[in-house]
Amino acid sequence: MDYSTKRESHIAEQHLAALYDVSSVLTNSLDYKQSVNKVLQVLHDKAMLQHAMLALIAENEQMLSVDTVHTPNHANDSVAKNIRYRPGEGIVGTVLTQKQPIVLSKVSNDLRFADKLDLYALDLPFIAVPIKKSNEVLGVLAAQPQIDAPEKLALFTRFLEMTANLIAKSVLLAKDVAVQTDQLEAERDRLRRKVRSNYSMDNIVGHSRVMRRVFEQIRLVSKWDSTVLIRGESGTGKELIANAIHYNSPRATGPFIKLNCAALPDNLLESELFGHEKGAFTGAVKQRKGRFEMADGGTLFLDEIGEISSAFQAKLLRVLQEGEFERVGSTQTINVDVRILAATNRNLEEEVKQDRFREDLYYRLNVMPMFPPPLRDRIEDLPDLAEFLIEKLAKQQRRKLQLTDGAIRMMMAYDWPGNVRQLENLLERASVMSESGVIDQDLIVIDGLDGPKISPRPSIEKVNLESQEMDERERVIAALEQAGWVQAKAARLLNMTPRQIAYRIQVMNINVRQL
Repeated sequence: MDYSTKRESHIAEQHLAALYDVSSVLTNSLDYKQSVNKVLQVLHDKAMLQHAMLALIAENEQMLSVDTVHTPNHANDSVAKNIRYRPGEGIVGTVLTQKQPIVLSKVSNDLRFADKLDLYALDLPFIAVPIKKSNEVLGVLAAQPQIDAPEKLALFTRFLEMTANLIAKSVLLAKDVAVQTDQLEAERDRLRRKVRSNYSMDNIVGHSRVMRRVFEQIRLVSKWDSTVLIRGESGTGKELIANAIHYNSPRATGPFIKLNCAALPDNLLESELFGHEKGAFTGAVKQRKGRFEMADGGTLFLDEIGEISSAFQAKLLRVLQEGEFERVGSTQTINVDVRILAATNRNLEEEVKQDRFREDLYYRLNVMPMFPPPLRDRIEDLPDLAEFLIEKLAKQQRRKLQLTDGAIRMMMAYDWPGNVRQLENLLERASVMSESGVIDQDLIVIDGLDGPKISPRPSIEKVNLESQEMDERERVIAALEQAGWVQAKAARLLNMTPRQIAYRIQVMNINVRQL
């Protein structure tokens, strides 16, 4: 075997080994940038191809942008920064246009060569091959063989084409990942904006003095990591306040995890809060993080905290004091950075006196107490609150809803033992019953614990039926209310005949109550 044949065989063996390394690099990492850098290094170290350069079609442009260059004696970023080739510009741009490899036996022999990188030796060959998907050019891979032997260039060209085919798959995958990443980041940002909008203080409605105090407390406690205990009747918006505190705090970008402590028995509550190891108990088929771990770096909201048993209170106290715990079935201590917000409708002071709630846990939780008022103590907020809820229902039902003054006056005469939750349920039921979208007092039927009943209207007898502020429909309903829904009596109050008021009831779509 002569020297030339041996030399060719040696180059082929080197290229085969280098091709194996290139394949391994591209299949063993999902980091596109890191993989391409290693591939170009393999070309330099094992395939006798120096200054390998990868140029890709720029996003939304029909030109090549240098993506990566292997320059052992230079900083890659500074060499390749903002280098582009238009179609037909230089050898690289010509490959983009012709979609075929171009091989130069010596750089100085071809006037088309444009060394924008200022790297390549003029007395050595140069090879540029397209990176293609079907017939579409994705980019160009180019390098300079470290030999001055034109007869061996076919070996280098074939090797570089095979490498380009392998890189093409990584380029496509990188593009897909980049698109999906951009979409996910955009969706994440959109959801964050939506969540912050949904749970901002704008969604806590009220202008009364007691509500202004609540807003001020939210503003103050949101700045710090102090534990907040939200206390109040059911339906007063304790969870809404917890949301507002988190999303207006420095932890707003962190997780906000919630747990209703009354919904689970002790054994499940421990697993839910602290997590468990695989095999810790029957049904624990895999390791699971608890709510404390999930909330690390963010906020944990413990609703109905007054419902947990005395035995579990001791376990919870340790986490609140030390910020550490063990998963069920594990002895490894886990440390977390979590802000605690808690809520209860129980009288914890009385629970402590009755030995049903630990005194030390009470003081640990009651750092910053907040007392959202019941609706009856801020009845002046009801009109704004009702309008806010009606707008929310209108969006859900995709139609226009209107609440009349008569309906608002009727609701303001009630004491609302179920608070805002009861008001929201009433308005939703009234909106469903209204075909026209107008909610008047004839649709305001309040369900109490004793069954359906009409809201008391102590001021109904004082309504002036001649008032110019009332439209005809409201006037008819007010007369029916005063007459106990007896049509003949209501007709006399309005100086009408029974037939006239019956006609108005029909055309105005008034629901006549049977008392």
